[in-house]
Amino acid sequence: MGNKKIVVVGLGLIGGSIALALQKSTENKIVGFDLSPDTIQSAKVLGVIHEAAADPQRAVVDADVLIFATPVNATLDWMEKIKQWDLPENLIVTDTGSTKQLIMDKALELEKLGITFIGGHPMAGSHKSGVLAAKPFLFENAYYMLTPLENTAKEQVEKLQNLLKLTSAKLLVIPAEEHDHMTSVVSHFPHIVAASLVHQLAKEDELQPFTKRLAAGGFRDITRIASSNPTMWQDITMQNRQQIQQQLQMWQKEMARVQEILASGSADELFDFFAQAKNFRDELPTTSGAIFTSYDLYIDVPDYPGSIAEITGYFAEEKISITNIRIVETREDIFGILVVSFQSNGDRQRAAECIRKRSPYEFYIS
Repeated sequence: MGNKKIVVVGLGLIGGSIALALQKSTENKIVGFDLSPDTIQSAKVLGVIHEAAADPQRAVVDADVLIFATPVNATLDWMEKIKQWDLPENLIVTDTGSTKQLIMDKALELEKLGITFIGGHPMAGSHKSGVLAAKPFLFENAYYMLTPLENTAKEQVEKLQNLLKLTSAKLLVIPAEEHDHMTSVVSHFPHIVAASLVHQLAKEDELQPFTKRLAAGGFRDITRIASSNPTMWQDITMQNRQQIQQQLQMWQKEMARVQEILASGSADELFDFFAQAKNFRDELPTTSGAIFTSYDLYIDVPDYPGSIAEITGYFAEEKISITNIRIVETREDIFGILVVSFQSNGDRQRAAECIRKRSPYEFYIS
């Protein structure tokens, strides 16, 4: 072991999971650093890293790859610091930030110093955070975006790709601006919409408190992403605000169109509005996308003692792990009273097959 040395700075869910995934090759030696001593200790005890670094500047002297698995603002600070470090000639530096343009603008400064920086964004997550939640298969079948600079040597990009194949992610090389535009459409803008829907519910709740109870079903599901870390989304929104503003302007035009349809009272136009949305949504892929998916299975179980235990018992016998389970009280537009969440689409499919074979209950995959 030790033919290739990888230094990971930031040992949270993403950094820890990358560290574990890269250990699939015994040629890789993983050295980790985190600002939290407790996190470093946990990472060492759990085997997330082979060795802990007291100082990343020293650890990187003979490293092959340096990965900043830190928030974008922290990564920008680290990128400034490494300008003064003694770095190996062929070192590849990368990151895991969810916005790329600011990072790659900074990378231009590193390029002038002869430092190879290739932006990265593994588009996966979990309902849990921190190194304790790290898993080697977190990125399996998820998109992993790479955003090299225009003049970055193709050989360096290929080296990083070959290393990251150990994550079992779907690697894709795109320009930083294109990355930020696409993620604004399918991730950043939807978070703002979800948060705004919750704000609207909060105002209604002041007038009619029972409204909040009715939101326990479908409304809670479609606004789930509004429960994400506020600090993280403050940063993401500030970092990608130009692209998000463009999406908001388009959204406002779309809402104005809906208002016109409602004002005209055209039943045909209203039908087309919903039908076209349904058709396009039904064609969306069910694999991992830009927003974390918990892979829910809706099961229509009867309300009698033992029915839930029966279902979970089937899963236990088949060794299918679940990440969450809840009962839906408000069921309009939702098929099934029991919602079971899984870590991966594969686990959900196995659970669905288990229900199909072993129980009389109907189920639905959203």
